[in-house]
Amino acid sequence: MQGYLSEIDIRSILQLIELGQRTGELYLESYGSSGQPLGQTFDGALTVVDLPSWIVFLANGQLVYAGTTDNRLDRLRDHLHRYGIDQALPDPSATAAIAAFNSLEYGTLWALLERHLLSPDQGRAILSHMVHETLFDLLSLHHGAFVFQLSSALSPQLMTYAISDLVAGITQQIQTWHQLHPHLQSPSQCPVLLAPEAFRASVSDQVYRRMVTWMDGRTSIRRIARYLSRDLLSVARSLVPAIQQGQVSLVYGPTETPTFNTQRPDPDRLPRIVCIDDSTTVRQAVEQILDGQGYEATSIGNPLKALGLLFQLQPNLILCDITMPELDGYELCAMLRHSSAFRQTPIVMLTGKDGFLDRVKARMVGATDYLSKPFGPGELLALVERYVGPGDVNRPRPETLLAEAIEDEFDIDFSEASIPR
Repeated sequence: MQGYLSEIDIRSILQLIELGQRTGELYLESYGSSGQPLGQTFDGALTVVDLPSWIVFLANGQLVYAGTTDNRLDRLRDHLHRYGIDQALPDPSATAAIAAFNSLEYGTLWALLERHLLSPDQGRAILSHMVHETLFDLLSLHHGAFVFQLSSALSPQLMTYAISDLVAGITQQIQTWHQLHPHLQSPSQCPVLLAPEAFRASVSDQVYRRMVTWMDGRTSIRRIARYLSRDLLSVARSLVPAIQQGQVSLVYGPTETPTFNTQRPDPDRLPRIVCIDDSTTVRQAVEQILDGQGYEATSIGNPLKALGLLFQLQPNLILCDITMPELDGYELCAMLRHSSAFRQTPIVMLTGKDGFLDRVKARMVGATDYLSKPFGPGELLALVERYVGPGDVNRPRPETLLAEAIEDEFDIDFSEASIPR
């Protein structure tokens, strides 16, 4: 089952899954009002993965977990703050067995439970809050695309939710939220305390002590709700009187985006790009384009051999195809992200022209960006320069000993075109 939210809304999609008692994964991606994925160029060739996307796990028509696909732990860390263990998040590699291609957030929550850093009741409270938060966003969404795939149930399961009851309650919350307009427009707005004494006189001492710390113009209403373990609507409604009286103002705080190692390479070293793709045509095209613009480009056709080679090459940027024999791009990207050596290295996935599901899965395994095939020189060079800066067309001929040694050991295609002159 797949389609667009202009044809069927999310509530109806979830109801169909519930009625059919389906087990699988529902992927959703937000589109702009024009019907185009947010962040995508108009020619459809180059896209960036900062567009919102979500995944919902379902088992026998019940909801198990729902979250974003960006593999960030900020939301979980916010919930752990109130238990005083927000600095106790395990290393991502420790959650690989549970997270796999599911969700790093869910896998990390289970790791905390297994290490007895959270009690089962605390874990269920956090999970319930995260599910409600995600459904609030999804049921407010009007433009986007979705894909539902049948698959085995997410395991292990902490709890399940009846879809009808969940959707009915959250829909009512959304309707009440709209009644708070124009005082509040978005859960991402951050309160700023303008009149501390007046605000203190208008609320209880307990409310003042709990709220004043976060009225800094940097902490969103949503994050405050997480810290307090309260639903978004109750926190928002408590702010309305203070906003009306001019005691509190709302602003949009700094955007939090994942950080990657996009620093320029050492000036004595050419920007090094490795392309992993089982297509000889793609590899040769990438080498030819990048070589002509002063980059050090190496292509690898075998993804298994690429794992060992990457540690030797230490590239500044990795281009990785998705569909490859023996080891696909998702698996390779996930393995690299579990290594501290490549945790911050930009990894760009090469996806199909209409690869909505590819884009979502790429984000889930930690990809930085993606490039839709077929692509032209302009799209490739724009992406490479974004992450490693411009090449040097006047660079001297690099040493070839490493290339020759690697070619002998790994049987890699180092064509004449890939060796700069």
